[in-house]
Amino acid sequence: MIIYNVTINIHESVHEQWMQWMQEKHIQDVLNTGKFTSARLVKVLIEEEMGGVTYSIQYTTDSKETLERYYQEDAPRLREEGLRLFGDKMLAFRTELELISEY
Repeated sequence: MIIYNVTINIHESVHEQWMQWMQEKHIQDVLNTGKFTSARLVKVLIEEEMGGVTYSIQYTTDSKETLERYYQEDAPRLREEGLRLFGDKMLAFRTELELISEY
């Protein structure tokens, strides 16, 4: 299993709008691509020096190949919406993780 982790720092001035968009639209849009089996939204509890609130959204998929298809077929369109809505008030970075074992 592959976890596609998106860590986002969102400025306080758009926090409520961003949270509503994430929970009511964006996460579902990503899941609707059919390339992920689940998603989880978690808050990062460490306070950043730059301010804002930081979250991690973790999407699970079956393989690196499926994730690559997401990058090619869906990611540009879905990322553009966030940039259009929140611009420089949202800073994101992405990490790919491979699940080795669960206990």
